[in-house]
Amino acid sequence: MRRGMITGILILICFVLQCTVFRIFAFGGIVPNLLIVLTASFGFMRGEKTGLIIGFFCGLMIDVFFSDVIGFYALVYMYIGYANGKFARQFYPEDIKMPMFLITCSDFGYGLICYLFLFLLRGKLDIGYYILHVVIPEVVYTLIVTVFLYPVILKINFHLEAKEKRSAKKFV
Repeated sequence: MRRGMITGILILICFVLQCTVFRIFAFGGIVPNLLIVLTASFGFMRGEKTGLIIGFFCGLMIDVFFSDVIGFYALVYMYIGYANGKFARQFYPEDIKMPMFLITCSDFGYGLICYLFLFLLRGKLDIGYYILHVVIPEVVYTLIVTVFLYPVILKINFHLEAKEKRSAKKFV
């Protein structure tokens, strides 16, 4: 119950920061994708199911507020969370290289999927321009923010796991 509430608050905080505060610090209209960081991080730390659920709610937030069709971003984020959850067995808390690599791949894949379904199918064929001017700057900006955001998410996860272990001992 506590984990769900705190995770919901984290999703809300990241969504609000991404849509308000980081819009002020946008470079050429590019903002970091905090929800990708959150989805990939929890998928990587907690596994496929958690990544899928958090990805769904992160994507649903974007769908409800910014999309014409409900479900597109929810589906994309679900796949990203699930794919990152596949690497949960390789999770080492002291290693930041693997999460950085996975978040980079996740954001790049997100950019390509968005290009494919939102632009290519509409006849906009200049993928080189889109990758160079939208995807790569977003990936770099997201990676810079990840250096600061990932340790916070990691500490919150450790704190929640410690509380869950203590409360589990009470019942044993």
